[in-house]
Amino acid sequence: MKLKSLILGSVAAAGLSTAGYAADLGVLTSLDVCDALGLSGLTISSDTNCLQLSGGVSYEFITGDYRTEGAVARTFDGNRNISIQDAGSDWATKVEAWLKAVGTADSDFGPAKAVIKIKEVDLMRINNTVGGTTYDNDGERVGLYIDEAYVSVGDTTVLMAGKKSSIANIGDDAPFNFLGLFNSDAIDGKGVGIDGDDTRLGGHSIQVVSDLGNGVNVGVGLENINDETPNAGAGAYPVPAGALGAGIPAFNAAVSQNGPNASRAGTLVGVVSYAGEGITAHVTGLGFGVLDGNISSWAIHAGATGTFDAFKVRGAVAYWDNFKDTTADVLNALGSVEGTFDLFKIALSGEVANVNNSAVGNYTDYGFGGSVGVNVSEGVDINLGARYFFDDVGGAVNDASTWQVAAQIVAAVTETIKVTGEVGGYFGNAIADNNYGPGNLTGFRNDSVFYGSAELAWAPGGGFTSSLKGELNSESAYKVTFKAAKSFE
Repeated sequence: MKLKSLILGSVAAAGLSTAGYAADLGVLTSLDVCDALGLSGLTISSDTNCLQLSGGVSYEFITGDYRTEGAVARTFDGNRNISIQDAGSDWATKVEAWLKAVGTADSDFGPAKAVIKIKEVDLMRINNTVGGTTYDNDGERVGLYIDEAYVSVGDTTVLMAGKKSSIANIGDDAPFNFLGLFNSDAIDGKGVGIDGDDTRLGGHSIQVVSDLGNGVNVGVGLENINDETPNAGAGAYPVPAGALGAGIPAFNAAVSQNGPNASRAGTLVGVVSYAGEGITAHVTGLGFGVLDGNISSWAIHAGATGTFDAFKVRGAVAYWDNFKDTTADVLNALGSVEGTFDLFKIALSGEVANVNNSAVGNYTDYGFGGSVGVNVSEGVDINLGARYFFDDVGGAVNDASTWQVAAQIVAAVTETIKVTGEVGGYFGNAIADNNYGPGNLTGFRNDSVFYGSAELAWAPGGGFTSSLKGELNSESAYKVTFKAAKSFE
């Protein structure tokens, strides 16, 4: 038995050996197959297939009084919020893990691949409000599930089919100033019109992308074939509040009872993009709900970034007919410019959104922002910024405007430790009125909210990162966040 264990252990070790030993270790270590396919990283190969493995684990712990929120700015795509004091301590703990395997072999049409990515999200969120304690996942999918599973074949032209992310290019649309812009904060992190996390993109898909040379790429795909948005009455995806840990069963039950929303299924995606010396640009077209024979709505997103010596210039525009299944048509655009001059970096940005809503009429929101960055010494930078947003709601609702100003310092204490501190405030008449008790938001007021934060980030190497951040504001809310993560490939 000991001899058998020794032999098996030796074979396993051989399978993970480096390419330098490949010629002597036989079939399990033919890593020259991976070299021929242009693959690297953690790989195991047979004489015809190369298997790449990658993965990662992240942990997050949050505590404080922060779960209840109030508005500080109103935009066409929802309020921008801050935390306010409520009934007691809130906390959350979250472990996220993923493992990805890519099997690649050569074919007459180019590399043939099978991709499987398994993901697990294990979390608990506690919200202590005036109405009691709530356990929820805050709309996030939990449990163990397959995040990606698809096949692909091709080199300059690639055919892909299965469950995967979208080929839609919605980049080149983030403002350069360090505070960003109010409306763009809600769109794909920062952007215009279309959110990359929108459930209409990706999912079960058939896609073809092609490199035409000279920096030009094109792509076409049918995505969201399996639309996972339940019909009315089927419940919220993935779980209703209070059903902690029942993410996938609750979702499956909702779909089996009422079925997915067939009018949303099928998103037709077309992309043309360019990447040349100092310039990136794209146009993406989207048609939603095409599988029932009628396009329920459509959208277009275009963006371009140019780098010219000390300057960067960016412009982006998006139009969405029947925005997110509403009666509103939205045209959203932004422009941003950044200049770097010795120790200074200056950025200016502006955004505008025209909304034609049959319920309240036509109105236009707009905002702008700017920042100045100064390198005061080696490893120490100071950023000063401000931004403004005007919400012209239309109808009988009063207009609202918000200013934000902030000062930030970023200091590299050592090669592995960075400290970031920020203080700032919001001013205007779009701040939620909390004067009637915690959690009782009864309209808006002309007021101000001040805040401060400090973060210590540590990256000792080996792909490990961690941070500790504390935040508080004049609404008596506070939050402490600890994060740690490590990935491998």
